Amino acid sequence: MTYRFSRTAAALAAAITVAIATAFGVGAYLYSKHHFDTRLEAARNNALAQGELIREALEHQMLRNDRVLIAEMVRGFGSRDDVESLEVLDHHGEIWYASEPGLEGTVLSRESPACENCHDVQPSDRSTSLVLDTDDESLLRVVVPLENREACHACHGTEEEINGIIILDSDVGEMRRALNRDLGWMVVGSAALAFLLVGVVVGIVQMLLLKRLQRFETTARLISGGDLDRRVPMEGSDTISLLGREFNSMADSVTGLLREVGDQRERLETVINSIDDGIVVLDPRRRIIAANTSFLSRTGHGRKEVLGCSCNDLGSGVCDTTDCPTLACLDTGKHQVRLCQRRDSNGGVAWEEVHSSPVYGPGGEILQVVEVWRDISERRGAEARVAESHRMASLGMLASGFSHEMNTPLATILACVEGILREVRTEGGAVSGADRIGETATIARDQILRCKGITQHFLRLSRGQSSPGDVVEVGNVVEAVTRLVEPTAQNRGVKVEVGPLPGNLQTKADESDLQHALINLLINAIEACGDEGHVAIQVEQDDSVRIRVSDNGRGMTPDEVARIFEPFVSLRKNGTGLGLFLALNFVRQWGGDILVESTPGQGSVFEIVLKSMRQVRATEVLP
Repeated sequence: MTYRFSRTAAALAAAITVAIATAFGVGAYLYSKHHFDTRLEAARNNALAQGELIREALEHQMLRNDRVLIAEMVRGFGSRDDVESLEVLDHHGEIWYASEPGLEGTVLSRESPACENCHDVQPSDRSTSLVLDTDDESLLRVVVPLENREACHACHGTEEEINGIIILDSDVGEMRRALNRDLGWMVVGSAALAFLLVGVVVGIVQMLLLKRLQRFETTARLISGGDLDRRVPMEGSDTISLLGREFNSMADSVTGLLREVGDQRERLETVINSIDDGIVVLDPRRRIIAANTSFLSRTGHGRKEVLGCSCNDLGSGVCDTTDCPTLACLDTGKHQVRLCQRRDSNGGVAWEEVHSSPVYGPGGEILQVVEVWRDISERRGAEARVAESHRMASLGMLASGFSHEMNTPLATILACVEGILREVRTEGGAVSGADRIGETATIARDQILRCKGITQHFLRLSRGQSSPGDVVEVGNVVEAVTRLVEPTAQNRGVKVEVGPLPGNLQTKADESDLQHALINLLINAIEACGDEGHVAIQVEQDDSVRIRVSDNGRGMTPDEVARIFEPFVSLRKNGTGLGLFLALNFVRQWGGDILVESTPGQGSVFEIVLKSMRQVRATEVLP
């Protein structure tokens, strides 16, 4: 294991350095001051002794009144190396004798800085010595009084107690400079010793303490990184070893808890991912924190792509509700339920019931929102089928009564029309307009038969019966239906154009059902057009039989197209909403379908798709 000089070691080294440096510095300063005071006291005592010796010698010569010898003695004492200057003054401050030539007769003023140090205090408090700091050096001044003794009265009288003073100045600057040099060397030595001690202490701490503590750091980092089996290697019985054992025991407990939590989390994720409902957890900013597999399959994205993203970034096909349940849940703090329409991977429409529930924190704030997405497409389809069953039951009851009531008058009308036809055929050409009357009566009979077929169809529908069907000539059906709707088209100013009809184009269906479906499509197309509108009928055959009715009317929106075949839904003001519903049921009864394409403002195209006879025969052959 490689150990590094950690921040703890650096901080410890800095603290020890400061402590030792401070201690050594203070000690060196106190020692230097004490040493200087000691040497200064020794110099003061030496200067006092010299002053007393000079005083004895000068008093002896003064008694002899030998001024020349006294002056030579003063200059001799002043020329010594340890003496800076020597002066003898009377009690008025006039210099009698001086070691420096030319000062005799000079009067020293008491207001001078050197004299104020003594004269500013009371005579009883004055010291016999004083250190004076000048501009370039320090002087030790010793003042020795010359007492007016009895032997001196003959010359000085008896009025004054002191005849004069001896001022002896000794140079102590060199001593101070020497002490400063000693102090500097002492500081340097102390610093070197301090750094040496710091290095030794830090080394010892690094070896005995920090290296072992770094094992705790390394082990904790590895455990947090996923190496749950890593432990601190510890030997011995000191405090750190005991701490290591306790750390390992704690790591064992934490590792067991982490493994248990991990196992429970895996089990919980397995349970959540096995739920068919989509589950997603969002934060207050609607960023995805967690999601199960079912929700991810709804988005079409992977887990790494979804986590941390906002739900708005998943694409418009996931949720198209404008009233977001999560926002409402965050605003109100209550459970919310919404219906959401989304696009599946195949482009189809799926209906989801979204439940949003808040997750509160300790302070009552909303920390997260849990959304549960439940696919209710089948339920909605079942509900729609139940509603359709109810409507069909009502329609069956209506059809049963309608058929019963209509059959009797239709039978009477049919009998009368057939009687007219017999009379016309009996009279032959003798009756005026017989051919026209016969043609009109034929049309009326055909339509009465058609009405009777419709009532029979309603009756079969109400009883749950189906028509056996027959081979139908598609061209004949189109021509017959076109003749029937022509008067309606002329009244509304709409032109009906029939394209080329393929010959001998047949399909299996109930002819009245097919006519009914085609008449409904044509009537709707005529009514959707304005003045000078245009309706076209085209018949094509590929694998199937296709009858296409197109118009240039107002067209329909996608929502209208989605509901146009629902029962009792009509786009006309007075419509019943049953025409297209019945037409679609007629066509699907024979294995066909009705396709729609429409653009608002540009018109619509309805296409009836039926099986060709080849497809019918192939189907009938199969067991």
